[in-house]
Amino acid sequence: MKKIILLLCLVMAFSGCEKDDICVDETTPQLVIEFYDISNPAVLKNVVNLKVTGEGMTEALNTFNGVSKISLPLKTNEDVTKYHLLLNSNSSTASNEDVLEFNYTRQNVYVSRACGYKTVFELNTANGFDLTDATITDGLWIQDTNLQTNSIITEDEVHLKIYF
Repeated sequence: MKKIILLLCLVMAFSGCEKDDICVDETTPQLVIEFYDISNPAVLKNVVNLKVTGEGMTEALNTFNGVSKISLPLKTNEDVTKYHLLLNSNSSTASNEDVLEFNYTRQNVYVSRACGYKTVFELNTANGFDLTDATITDGLWIQDTNLQTNSIITEDEVHLKIYF
């Protein structure tokens, strides 16, 4: 009788599990940026020593070198995220810093019991992002931008194209 009760308890314990109790893909998406050659806008261009630092941070979030696509997280507890993008960060004479500020609304979306919630973002229609120069005298290294979508729901697509 004890074996039957034990077996019944085990069956009931495992019947509550779902197949998707392991969460791997459904997380809060990051903003995906691709870089293009301003002289030939159809051609991807690799950044060289691009140091990305969040507003108010002392250490860089990351330094990208030899890539044409990067992903940056947006703040899930605020409606604004500001990044300083320093190109050629290893050179004291050729470096140039621009500032990108993203303005958005946030929505928490239920994914599953294992994953819980993720935050998705919607860039504001009027001012989804703002590009400024960190130092007025050196000019913008980002010469043009093209916002691909206001909705940041997945990392499977490019959200912003930057031309330099």
